[in-house]
Amino acid sequence: MMEFLKDESGATAIEYGLIAALIAVAIISGARLLGTSIFETYGSFGTALDNTPDVPN
Repeated sequence: MMEFLKDESGATAIEYGLIAALIAVAIISGARLLGTSIFETYGSFGTALDNTPDVPN
């Protein structure tokens, strides 16, 4: 019974799972922020192009 209580291999697996979950949350949050930033940048760039005067050929 004491050998079972001293076995920490399950705790290590849980710790790795928590670390992986934390990394996944960080990646998702970063991608969301970056995606919003890129969308706004291209949106303002497109608006600027739409507001440029037409140049005759």
